[in-house]
Amino acid sequence: MVDDRIELLRVLHDEHAPALWRYVVRLTRDTAFADDVVQETLLRAWRRPQVLDQSETSARAWLFTVARNLVIDEWRSARAQHEIPTDTLPERENPDRTDAVFDAWLVADALAGLSDDHRAVVISAYYQGRSVAETAEALDIPSGTVKSRLHYALRAMRLALQERGVTAP
Repeated sequence: MVDDRIELLRVLHDEHAPALWRYVVRLTRDTAFADDVVQETLLRAWRRPQVLDQSETSARAWLFTVARNLVIDEWRSARAQHEIPTDTLPERENPDRTDAVFDAWLVADALAGLSDDHRAVVISAYYQGRSVAETAEALDIPSGTVKSRLHYALRAMRLALQERGVTAP
């Protein structure tokens, strides 16, 4: 019984859904709404097994009548009366940048606590994206000194951030 209904509904869908969808699109000019109306129409046909047993012509007429009534009901609804559809949002949501600003402030404060030599190496390597060799050339110091200063500068920054409660000890 249920398998027969499934097969009848599948046949009904295959034969009538494309034409039904085009009909609703012509009425509403809204393809997403047309998808919803066709789905609801076929769901109502599923709930009324006598529709599935009708002749093809009367089943088609019933489907189009139900779809038309669903469109009319939507037009008459309070939602349709009070909503104005638009393609653009009136305002765009901006992500909350409070945490990023606070983190940047904490890092800048920790950087300010470094010696000039250590700060210059960190800024060159991390903020300017230079390699150790490029940093050594830009600051006119040996590569080993760059590595050493980076090590001690990062260690000092970690300690400064721990003192501010940002990272775990």
